[in-house]
Amino acid sequence: MPIPDIPNQGPPKGLGPLAKREMRFAYLLLLPTFLIVLSVVLFPLIANVWISFKPVTLGDLRAPAILMNERLMGDLAVAGDEADIRYRARNSSRKSAIADVVFTDTVPPTLEIVTVDDRCERTGQDLTCDLGDYEPGQREDIIVRVAATQAFIDAPDNIKDSDPVFTFVPENILTNGDFTLDNFRRVFNASDFWTVLWASMYYTIAGTVGALVMGLFAAQLMNISFGGRAFLRGLFLSPYVAPVIAVALAWVLLLDPGPGGTLNALLIQLGVIETPISFLGQRAVEIRFLGLTFDFPVALTVVIIFEIWRYFPLAMLFILARMQSMSTDIYEAAEIDGATPLQQFRFISLPQLMGIMAVLFLLRFIWTFNKFDDIFLLTGGAAGTRTLTVNVYEQAFAVSNLGAGAAVAVVVFLVLLCFSVIFFKFSPEDDA
Repeated sequence: MPIPDIPNQGPPKGLGPLAKREMRFAYLLLLPTFLIVLSVVLFPLIANVWISFKPVTLGDLRAPAILMNERLMGDLAVAGDEADIRYRARNSSRKSAIADVVFTDTVPPTLEIVTVDDRCERTGQDLTCDLGDYEPGQREDIIVRVAATQAFIDAPDNIKDSDPVFTFVPENILTNGDFTLDNFRRVFNASDFWTVLWASMYYTIAGTVGALVMGLFAAQLMNISFGGRAFLRGLFLSPYVAPVIAVALAWVLLLDPGPGGTLNALLIQLGVIETPISFLGQRAVEIRFLGLTFDFPVALTVVIIFEIWRYFPLAMLFILARMQSMSTDIYEAAEIDGATPLQQFRFISLPQLMGIMAVLFLLRFIWTFNKFDDIFLLTGGAAGTRTLTVNVYEQAFAVSNLGAGAAVAVVVFLVLLCFSVIFFKFSPEDDA
């Protein structure tokens, strides 16, 4: 009897029922972690974008409220004398309205209520006044007529012993429906926006590349065996681990143009300069080279040098770790073939370091572009060192315009997002 042909179906494709159940169970276990991470990452970002479209200032963060001053107007000398209790109410905000304002108060029992405001109702000695809606900055008086009793004449009560209690619905500028593009117009129409953007890019690119190059040479040095290498490694790490306030203050004192400035005093004694240079206070100096004249940014370059000096140890650690993981066989073979140390570095070491160098460039670019404390501690953003992050601080806190500060922060985010997309598209891969 012939055996029927059974088609060769090959191995099963896709996930089986058991694998699908395991996958769903794994996602279910990771769901709380995903939600926490997303809330931590996305909520501040969404809030910042939201505020960038709102006309909000620092003063708007304080919720509007009804402020009231209660005062007895008139003299009550004998029983039966009449006077007015004046409630002077006002909206504390000049921008936001307050809806459904109602206040209650209790008049001292030794005063007899004669007449009340039309918007008020009395229950015994208790007053309930429905004041309606208050426009921004609105103020008005609520008058209650009272008469003195003999008990009040004998022992006067203070009408301020009971504070008025308010209920109202304040308008929150952060959650209302008012949106505007004025913040972005203010940012892009500023006369110095492109200057600040150029300073940010120059500071970021020069600081990042300088830190990587210096870290590469330091790692190459630390990869060689010699006496005192462990001590030198610790010394190289000191700029990165030292508190930024301490090292920034040390640099300010070192570069001070006054009598206490160490660097200026040394240069004058060596005859290099005749008068002190304000390294952190001079915007630019005119330089002529090959018949060309250009302005060299002094303060910004000094801040970049500080950035390179402070953060090259991080690059050194990553690059050194990668160097020590390389196989030494290929170097021995290259040495036997007559390759010089420079050729070994160029054709063997550098291709294997490109992956870690690319990752370091991405991280350092993002961190440096967002850097604020170094510049602020050294120059305060003066003398041409004002970057976008310093502009965020100045708009949000110095000018008290939170919306404009958030708009600048959104610009920073978009610049870094574009850079990250381009980087991931064209970044080199590690040959190892």
